[in-house]
Amino acid sequence: MTSPRRYYITTAIAYANSPPGLHTLFEVIGADALARWHRMLGDETFFLTGTDEHSLNIPGRAVELGKDPRTFVDEIVEIYKQQESMLGITPDRFIRTTDADHIRAAQEMVRRAYGNGDIYRGTYEGWYCSAEGFRLEADLIRDGDRVTCPNHPTLQLEWVSESNWFFRLSSYQERLERLYEEHPDWVQPEYRKNEMLAFIRGGLEDFSISRERAEWGIPFPIREDGSDALLPDGSPDPAAGRIYVWYDALVNYITGVGFPDDPEMFARWWPADLHVIGKDINRFHTVYWPAMLMSAGLPLPKLVWVHGWLLVQGGERMSKTRGNFLDPNDVVAALGSDGARYVTLREVAFDRDSDVSWDSFVRRYNADLANDFGNLLNRTLSMTGRYLDGERPAPRPPDASPLASAWGNVLANYRERLERCLLHEALETLWGFVGRANRFVDSEQPWALAKSARNEDPAAAQRLQGVLGDLLEACRLVSFAAAPFIPATAPRAAQQLGVPYPYRADGNGGPPILELLRWGSQPPGRVSTPAPLFPRLEVEAVE
Repeated sequence: MTSPRRYYITTAIAYANSPPGLHTLFEVIGADALARWHRMLGDETFFLTGTDEHSLNIPGRAVELGKDPRTFVDEIVEIYKQQESMLGITPDRFIRTTDADHIRAAQEMVRRAYGNGDIYRGTYEGWYCSAEGFRLEADLIRDGDRVTCPNHPTLQLEWVSESNWFFRLSSYQERLERLYEEHPDWVQPEYRKNEMLAFIRGGLEDFSISRERAEWGIPFPIREDGSDALLPDGSPDPAAGRIYVWYDALVNYITGVGFPDDPEMFARWWPADLHVIGKDINRFHTVYWPAMLMSAGLPLPKLVWVHGWLLVQGGERMSKTRGNFLDPNDVVAALGSDGARYVTLREVAFDRDSDVSWDSFVRRYNADLANDFGNLLNRTLSMTGRYLDGERPAPRPPDASPLASAWGNVLANYRERLERCLLHEALETLWGFVGRANRFVDSEQPWALAKSARNEDPAAAQRLQGVLGDLLEACRLVSFAAAPFIPATAPRAAQQLGVPYPYRADGNGGPPILELLRWGSQPPGRVSTPAPLFPRLEVEAVE
């Protein structure tokens, strides 16, 4: 018997400076669906997400609220956990950059870079964003005398000069170019890879990895003379400064699987199979991060997937700073947990920017979930109860059923798109099959077959059994295949269909899902009373 495949997936960690908007949780919902799919495949899966708690604006925000930074981030982290739980997100670890093991990991990465000759003292001058730190000239937005950065347009940047430690990124230019040449698929989609390759070929500059004037952050472990930055009592020497937030944050991916405390766990899970990140932090993950890992002598992640932004009408980026965001609480209150998950991943392309609106979310919910799938399941169950006294017949074989003959290609295409991170296309494929099943109802007209069967037409009675058997099987297959996206609904649908649902709440347990996604893999049985899974919403009432 072969050992199960190991699959390690991460998201970027979010700034813990305010409660999240739906645009912040978008990638976490998508990564959760991917993690669930791999768990249901039978892969031994580890899913990591969490919060970046050393962003530069946290101390200031905490002071505004009359709190110390740790109390402030503790409160924000609880909101993140509550909202992720509300959306059915089940990470194997929620990591915080204030965690003790992460502090040790970040300091160890600094020591390794120093030991490898990759960090040195220097002076940094540049435009400084209080929320994000120093910004490159290419990132600046100038409007007369006002200088801002694209991620925080309300914050005026200031010109700052300070003495810092620098990482020799420039010395990794050739190795990074070779990485992209030898592993052309390691950053996807391809156009995101090409953007970073052009950036590398334009010439890399060393970057600062410490902050002298910061009081909030992980203590820098090395003094200016190269000695260990500890005081006689074992506490960190504040004169050594703090690790820059980005250098600290990237290390979370290895902290989460045991670096450096648990070598056995680390060897088991690293390198990551997939980093899921947003396009605005592509450079950090596909230029800086691999160089940091090379410096530390560690393997590189296998794939980085770069998604786009949620845009409002007019193409403006959705953000908390601009106030043009969707509140996850409102979306879940209106659509339910699974409705919010499905609509977000169906309406928002996972490989590029997407325009979204409240109206488009409600229309998608009604069209796909209430009308197409919900109605298909409800009327199929109702007809089974009415015409077959609740007996669930076996579906017909592929050579006798158009739904059965179509399912093989649908499943193959669904799986291929899902595993290529094209989540919106995977759902489009699966719901194309839902539409086919609805058309099948209209063309076969089970109500007419039932009437003929009551008039003692044995051929109609037999055909009625086959048609309803096919429809019940189609509903079962869609419910199980869509479970990574609608994990709370799938077991409810299975219960109504009278079939066992063997997976736990996080998708673990049960047989490999592909066994259950074979047409006709369940024996006949009985259905139960139908109940609406996705009640239709009136747009006016929702608003």
